[in-house]
Amino acid sequence: MDNRAEVSEFLTSRRAGITPEQVGLAQYGQRRVPGLRRSEVAALSGVSVEYYAKLERGLLGGVSAGVLDALARALRLDDAERRHLFHLAQAADGTTAAMRPRRAGRARSIRPATQWALDSITAAPAIVGNERSDLLGANHLGRTLYADLYATPARPPNFARFTFFDAAARRFFPDWEAAAATTVANLRTAAGRDPHDRELQDLVGELSTRSDDFRRRWGAHDVRTHGAGVKHYRHHVVGDLELSYLSSDLRAEPGLSLTIYAAEPGSPTAEALALLASWAATREDSAVS
Repeated sequence: MDNRAEVSEFLTSRRAGITPEQVGLAQYGQRRVPGLRRSEVAALSGVSVEYYAKLERGLLGGVSAGVLDALARALRLDDAERRHLFHLAQAADGTTAAMRPRRAGRARSIRPATQWALDSITAAPAIVGNERSDLLGANHLGRTLYADLYATPARPPNFARFTFFDAAARRFFPDWEAAAATTVANLRTAAGRDPHDRELQDLVGELSTRSDDFRRRWGAHDVRTHGAGVKHYRHHVVGDLELSYLSSDLRAEPGLSLTIYAAEPGSPTAEALALLASWAATREDSAVS
């Protein structure tokens, strides 16, 4: 796949986001565009203007790791953006298609053993998903936490479609803008890691066609690493929740990740989570009877 447009837009967007003052350069002359000039990025990277111009045209094939490192430093890329740049370079070389493993994450469901492991986690919500934001499995508390997502007819449920297409997302995410930005950045990171994922391309095309909010954020070329942090929700039964989360890749199922949520002991969220578990158990008993 020719990723020259992706490379060009990413480098251009990062260059536009840096001022000369941020990198210790004196401000001089009238600037027609925001951010650094190509010549300034070239000087900071230790390459010629002509060579950097070639890179910004999207021609990353064969570029050395040293040049990529220098470019990342010049553009003040964070860890996620630096990895994204290297993934784009691998794609330009054609190495991602040859080296990427078969991914269980392309499946529409998880293995029974993975679901059993999820069900063994009883004190906290836990879910398994893939890089396309599909929710492929959850334990009992995870399904209860994401009841709004499971209420959508699509199977598997998809966080991106829910965020941009479902009105319930505006209530479920108290800071919808932040949730939307995170969702798009995760998809952009996945697209850089595997530009040959046809299902991901189709998802991005669908989101771009149907949502102006998504299309605008996708054009920003922001990427992120999804590992740990705090998320805020407004559940329709127990109200506001502030949950810490940890995500890790599943070695047994490449392309899938496990996320476990936890509340600070003794906090209002811990009490709300216990209430949520009780409510879920009551519903389950009612369904059985």
